[in-house]
Amino acid sequence: MTALANPGLFLAAKDSGNFLVSPGLGPMIWTLIAFGATMFLLSRLAFPRISEALDKRQRAIEESIDTAERTRREADELLAEYRERLREARAQADEIIARARKAAEVHGREASEAAHGRREELMEQARRDIEAETRRAIQEIRSEVADLTILATEKVTRKVLTEEDQRRLVEDALGDLDFAALSAPEQSSS
Repeated sequence: MTALANPGLFLAAKDSGNFLVSPGLGPMIWTLIAFGATMFLLSRLAFPRISEALDKRQRAIEESIDTAERTRREADELLAEYRERLREARAQADEIIARARKAAEVHGREASEAAHGRREELMEQARRDIEAETRRAIQEIRSEVADLTILATEKVTRKVLTEEDQRRLVEDALGDLDFAALSAPEQSSS
């Protein structure tokens, strides 16, 4: 409703200023009584429930914060434990690798020494075989020379020699031959 529709209201407002702002004792008392009653009802009914809900919410938030803090501490502990185990695993892996390398070096060295020893054994065996074969060949040559010498002597003298004559003749013929020269080239080639 406007002041133009009700001219009396307009005049009263004009005389005393704004009637809503002007303090009146009656409305002020009723307002205070209504406010007090409302506050009394709110303090008895609503505020305890609101306070209880706020307390529950506060406890839930505190519990969530405590749980989150505990979880964070546990996660930090697990992370520290994980890092320690990882460090130990790396140290063990490095140790295993070092032992494997050392074992490989030792095995390689042993294999090399064994191969060298085996080669030396084979070389020594080959030398012994060559010497034995050389002695056998020289013995065969001596035997052949002795037989040829006896044959040649028998043909030249046209008589059969006695065993003692044969032996003396063979020893003389063999004494003239240098068998050491036959075995020297064999040894120098090895």
